Amino acid sequence: MRNGVPPDGLDIVYLHDLKLNCIIGIWEWEHHTRQTILLDLDLAVDIHKAAQRDHIDDTVNYKAVAKRLKAYVENTPFKLVETLAERVATLILQEFPVQWLRLKVNKQGAIDGASAVGVIIERSSTVSAS
Repeated sequence: MRNGVPPDGLDIVYLHDLKLNCIIGIWEWEHHTRQTILLDLDLAVDIHKAAQRDHIDDTVNYKAVAKRLKAYVENTPFKLVETLAERVATLILQEFPVQWLRLKVNKQGAIDGASAVGVIIERSSTVSAS
């Protein structure tokens, strides 16, 4: 993690407030009831080539990311938002040309009196040397 800063030379393509309905939770009733979660994604990519050529193949296609996440999240049960976050981050880093990401998972309504609750993680596709 780099304290919310993408690697040098990379820009952010973002997808915020992606609303998905899924099975998530530790309580028995949650295993049978779809709940709405919101995802905020900040994806680090180099947009220079895409900007020069004006072509979608030279960047990350956020519509393709959204469709893939919808298919995955809405068809996979989770107990913890932490598990959902890790699996979504892994999926994005493996399937899309993204080098770093920040992901916020918001499980609205999980706590009475709180408008938002969840996790924020940052992950990178690069392995740093020890």
